[in-house]
Amino acid sequence: MSDVLVLNFTYEAMNVTNLARAVRLVYAGKAEIVADRGAMRSISFEMRLPSIIRMLYFIRRAKRTVALTKKNILLRDNFTCQYCGVKGDKTLTVDHVLPRRAGGRSTWENLVAACYACNQRKGSRTIQACRMPLRRQPRQPSYIPWIVIKSNTNTPEDWAAFLWHEISIEERVE
Repeated sequence: MSDVLVLNFTYEAMNVTNLARAVRLVYAGKAEIVADRGAMRSISFEMRLPSIIRMLYFIRRAKRTVALTKKNILLRDNFTCQYCGVKGDKTLTVDHVLPRRAGGRSTWENLVAACYACNQRKGSRTIQACRMPLRRQPRQPSYIPWIVIKSNTNTPEDWAAFLWHEISIEERVE
């Protein structure tokens, strides 16, 4: 894996970059290596390969959000139906908790992953009317941990120390 976690000066997770860019930042004096994954050696030179780098100056950045797409809803819900708990990726759809005809909007808090059978059973009724409680309340994921943990199944163990504060208890248990 050639991804490197980039931390701000305050040790806050900012981004994930590739190994080449991380090495350039370190050798330009803009970042330091917090954790490495070994070294690359030649006869006259040895270079540490970073796994986590920290910027040596504070970078002010705007709050980023995750795009609201079907794929991102399925990733957030771990490809699991939020009504019956069945797992799958081909048979899942996206369902409005509060139906659009009842004023429900397409937002992170109103969309959940649902299997085809549960989506058909619920139809355009509310979850109270059809007695189908949600397994987990939907919410908007935070940007950095969501990108790193949900979309990358090979996240290095040493990254967890810098990402734990943005992950809910439910996500840590899964």
